[in-house]
Amino acid sequence: MIEDPTGKADAVAAGGRPAAGGQPAAGGQAAVDGQPAAEGQPTTGGRPATGGQPATGAQPAKRVRADAQRSTDALLTAAAEVFAVSGVDAPVRQITAKAGVGAGTLYRHFPQRSDLIAAVFRHEVDACVDAATALSARYEPAEALTKWLQRFAVFIATKRGLSAALHSGDPTYDTLPSYFEQRLMPVLGELLGTAAKAGEIRSDVGPDDVLIATRNLTLPAQEDSNGHTRRMIALLVDGLRYGAAR
Repeated sequence: MIEDPTGKADAVAAGGRPAAGGQPAAGGQAAVDGQPAAEGQPTTGGRPATGGQPATGAQPAKRVRADAQRSTDALLTAAAEVFAVSGVDAPVRQITAKAGVGAGTLYRHFPQRSDLIAAVFRHEVDACVDAATALSARYEPAEALTKWLQRFAVFIATKRGLSAALHSGDPTYDTLPSYFEQRLMPVLGELLGTAAKAGEIRSDVGPDDVLIATRNLTLPAQEDSNGHTRRMIALLVDGLRYGAAR
């Protein structure tokens, strides 16, 4: 278990208190003589002004959420890279240093190491899914397939770093196999189908076979300094081109 040495984050709320005697406060509330505040001026306490302008504090709240998401994404990306090379038992300081955040941020988002490991797995699956859309829009079908398989190989290298934990029996990981299958299989099936319809690859190979072949061709990150995996994937796609219905 990862313990949180920082304790719970304090929630600080400010503003929104009425003035003494039940009268509204100044600074966007009703004026002293009972006239309404100037049109379009925001009020305190999070209420919209008469002109429909957003209340004060709305933008800072959005910035906080955006900052928190960036921190989470940086942690997951850094953890995936560290796990692929050093394994899931790598010291937390390696992950936080690569992500550029403090240890308290990591513990706040992922109280236990199993939470971080599961989140890294899902994050990498989601990244592969997103990559398929981007690559399909930019490249011809067979080229998009090739580049996606290379991206998938990066995920396989990460998954090998996670493999010991994922097979530990921890219930945190129970839903991950189905998440993998439900997210990735349709994506690869679509990439293969599009390339086959374009006459760029053969049509008799399914996503299961291609995923297994890619997995078997992928070296761990620390052993692939000369681009072996990338070359093997290129050969795999060349094999898929054989017998294409042009």
